[in-house]
Amino acid sequence: MRTLTFLFKNVIDLYIIALLLYVWMRWTCINFYNPLSQFVFQVSQPFINLTNRITSGIKGPFNGIILLLIFLLMTVKYFLLLLMQGRLASIGYYSLLFSIISLIKSVGYLIFWVITMRSVISWISSSQQPINYVLYQLTEPLTESIRKVIPIIPIISRIDVSSIVIILILYLLNYLGIDFLGRAWFLL
Repeated sequence: MRTLTFLFKNVIDLYIIALLLYVWMRWTCINFYNPLSQFVFQVSQPFINLTNRITSGIKGPFNGIILLLIFLLMTVKYFLLLLMQGRLASIGYYSLLFSIISLIKSVGYLIFWVITMRSVISWISSSQQPINYVLYQLTEPLTESIRKVIPIIPIISRIDVSSIVIILILYLLNYLGIDFLGRAWFLL
């Protein structure tokens, strides 16, 4: 039963990450014809079609109903995980709170991995690959805001430390989650 629970949880989590990446790509107006964008758009298309049926075609660069449905998907995931483990499952305040926290944690993981991928690819590849451009477009609003806050230090003026600062902030938030929620943080 643990194997089934593991597979179910990870498949749903990966799909939620793809949906969050879709929302992030729409928010930053990523080029639709990029191969990475095409993949994310095609993976999330069934969910987006459902969302479009519900919202009756509300258009815009950022559709909040998608985030609401991702939150509901997260809530249903925990309800089904509890049922799979043979526990009494109900959707109450705690499950909604855990769904919100889990959604925030998923956003943090997505930001961490996208920034890490951008950093690693920038070290390895010097050419302008399509994935480099997408990662740049996704992370530049975050790194630019950090660059505005960090004063320019002459010794490291040529080194971009904004990605490191974002990763350190994400680690800090992760440890705060561990401090406040304990073992429940790892289950989210």
